[in-house]
Amino acid sequence: MGAVTDSDDSLDDGEIHDELPADLDLTGFVGTYQFPDNSRRRWPGTLYLAVAAILFISWLNFADDGVLVNDGYLWCAIGLAVFGVINWIMAWKVAVKETDALEIAGRHVGFAAGHSSAQMVWRGWLSKPTWRVLVYSTEEPPAARALVLIDGVGGDVLQDLIQDNPQD
Repeated sequence: MGAVTDSDDSLDDGEIHDELPADLDLTGFVGTYQFPDNSRRRWPGTLYLAVAAILFISWLNFADDGVLVNDGYLWCAIGLAVFGVINWIMAWKVAVKETDALEIAGRHVGFAAGHSSAQMVWRGWLSKPTWRVLVYSTEEPPAARALVLIDGVGGDVLQDLIQDNPQD
């Protein structure tokens, strides 16, 4: 596709827009939402490591002779290798789905769970996936509420805050 200039009338402003990847676009989705898995980070991590290897090999073979290959190749290879390793370390496989996290929290709180919601967050230097689940009791208005943190990899309850609902 050629460059679009001011005099190019083949595209109008309504045709140029950003869009989400299909797996993140909820506008046409019907059914239970499947949260994207963190293990997808392995693909860019692998690409970073592959490009780092190519740059490092190029630096080893051509740095002394060539004009175009210099120490920048080495520094770029090191940086990309670091990013690749970080991506692989943070590519946790999320074994606990949202509905599983809601069930675990409902069993843990000690009261009949009514309205509840789950949110994926990441904690720590290793960016470990964690479900943050907010649970209200079934009474109207709810008599109790709880915030439960559940490990997204193993399903363990990490922390909880259970209290009476302070609203009148």
